[in-house]
Amino acid sequence: MNLRVAIIGCGLIGQKRLNLLPPGSVTVACDTQFDRAKKIAAQSPGCIATESFEQAVSSPNVDVVMIATINSALAPIALAAVKNGKHVLVEKPAGISVGELEELQAAAKKSGALVRVGYNHRYHPACLKALEIFRGGALGPMMFVRGRYGQGGRIGYEKEWRADAKLSGGGELIDQGVHLIDLAGIFLGEFTTVEGHATTYFWKMPVDDNAFLSLRNAEGKTAWLHVSCSEWKNLFSLEIYGRDAKLHWEGLGGSYGIERLTYYKMLPQMGPPETTIYEFPRGDESWKIEMAEFFEDIKLKRTPVPGLKEAKAALAVVEKIYAQK
Repeated sequence: MNLRVAIIGCGLIGQKRLNLLPPGSVTVACDTQFDRAKKIAAQSPGCIATESFEQAVSSPNVDVVMIATINSALAPIALAAVKNGKHVLVEKPAGISVGELEELQAAAKKSGALVRVGYNHRYHPACLKALEIFRGGALGPMMFVRGRYGQGGRIGYEKEWRADAKLSGGGELIDQGVHLIDLAGIFLGEFTTVEGHATTYFWKMPVDDNAFLSLRNAEGKTAWLHVSCSEWKNLFSLEIYGRDAKLHWEGLGGSYGIERLTYYKMLPQMGPPETTIYEFPRGDESWKIEMAEFFEDIKLKRTPVPGLKEAKAALAVVEKIYAQK
């Protein structure tokens, strides 16, 4: 039997989720803007539209809840869902505080519900190839990671919900920054030392438009990260340095440029490295792979990764940086 899905938050991400689900599997569409809920519902036979997330998460015709709302609503809706025994796929950052995620984690454990957090960048083709090379040992002992992620905003950006800390939990750091923190953690593990600052240089808003981070694990291996919404030309760059080789992932497709991974293998005589370039011009299937993994989690009753543990680790870094303002 196909799992029955409620989509809560029927904007761009909700539509993307719907497009990748089997026809008819979405049984409830929910949004505070009822017209958006009706638009999603009209695309799935038998689907009802509602403005009430309580109705969505308590419906007997729902097994899985997918949540793509503003940040401040993510954890409360996920909490209501798991208390109703529904499995949850919630978009990053899954909440606006570690405390919210701890409460959600406890409730999920009690009900047996599984929670996956939507860090879809892990499933981009360049990342999957990088992980294959990394896990094969080709990089040798890790040294450091350097990452940049930026976009340019748009007219009126400072008036959007992301500029309201009560709704967003913060600015660029909690928006795009958590992706870089999450990815760096895959290669370096837990960060025990968190330094840096978040600031506002360009946009006239009370939340940050740039953040600069220096994160170290227990062995002193470092992730140096910068996120920005005053980048002007959209940019993604993640460099992973080992003693034997380096990986450079750049681009995410679309406005971020063609996605590619360059593998630099150091030679015994050093000098110019042996270089292999992997390009992914057909775009990514990260959302599709992520959702397939989640349905497999449910089938196998396995703990999703990335889940609440990983989301808490990223948010813990965010909280420490914001505390240093």
